[in-house]
Amino acid sequence: MGTAVTTLIKDSPPDAPEKRPGRPVAVRRRGRRENLAGYLFMSPWIAGFLLLTAGPMAASLYFAFTDYNLFDSPKWIGFDNFTRMLDDPRWQKSVEVTAKYVVIGTPLKLLLALGVALLLAQSRRGQAFYRAAFYAPSLIGASVSIGFVWRALFSDDAAVDRTQSFLGFDVGGWVGNPDWVLYSLVALTVWQFGAPMVIFLAGLKQVPKELYEAAEVDGAGPFKRFWSITLPMISPVLFFNVLLETIHSFQIFGSAYVVSNATCGPADSTLVYTCYLYQKGFKEAQMGFASAMAWMLLLAVALVTVVLFWSQKRWVHYEEASR
Repeated sequence: MGTAVTTLIKDSPPDAPEKRPGRPVAVRRRGRRENLAGYLFMSPWIAGFLLLTAGPMAASLYFAFTDYNLFDSPKWIGFDNFTRMLDDPRWQKSVEVTAKYVVIGTPLKLLLALGVALLLAQSRRGQAFYRAAFYAPSLIGASVSIGFVWRALFSDDAAVDRTQSFLGFDVGGWVGNPDWVLYSLVALTVWQFGAPMVIFLAGLKQVPKELYEAAEVDGAGPFKRFWSITLPMISPVLFFNVLLETIHSFQIFGSAYVVSNATCGPADSTLVYTCYLYQKGFKEAQMGFASAMAWMLLLAVALVTVVLFWSQKRWVHYEEASR
């Protein structure tokens, strides 16, 4: 009897899976219409990305391996542009000038931004006015008109020349001096410290006041509190600013082009990388060589970014990681 029941159970067909009611046709149609509406709203951005970003990048990558002068059809030459670039003395000069600008200008700009942010983080009368006043140069500093003003300030017998002569420094105008003109560009970028200052200020507002009170009770002075509390707590913000300003410094063009009166001189003293790229691509019509330079700049910025991300493990402290 037991065997017959077992056989009957084995031979009986399995229960059919429970059928779930499908989505109504109206709901599916409404979902498709919503997706279509979303793609329609995104279409200007998608078209702009494909036509103005992805397309030109793909074209420049192809031109980097060709001999292209904007007038004739490009001819494939392989890595000749890159090898010729490495042997070009002016290309080497542009790398040197750009590296010097980045190494000097970026730290000075961040130091000034952090110093002013520390002052503005304290409650005082007219705080909103001071924040707006210090941030204003970041809004107008990149304009061509400011470049002309800067060149006028640092020319011979101008305001800076007269001030330093009054103080006993007979250097002359910075714009016409190959040894000093790059420092006028550094001064211009340092003057635009408003954007990193605002980011530093936001980070300082997030530091718990209890930490400062406990450190003050333990007898820690202002410098000790800054070194042991402020810097570790704002290290993620500091890393963000270092990364952003370093990348921005590599892309300098407008100020160098305007201050040097479109010559990137004197004596190639302001020949930053993008200025030489512009000369090769649009003045000498060597678009293939200029495209190769652009991709070398992209690789250099990517390498610096990777190094910065690798180094953050040693000096950036995230609150989640310490828990």
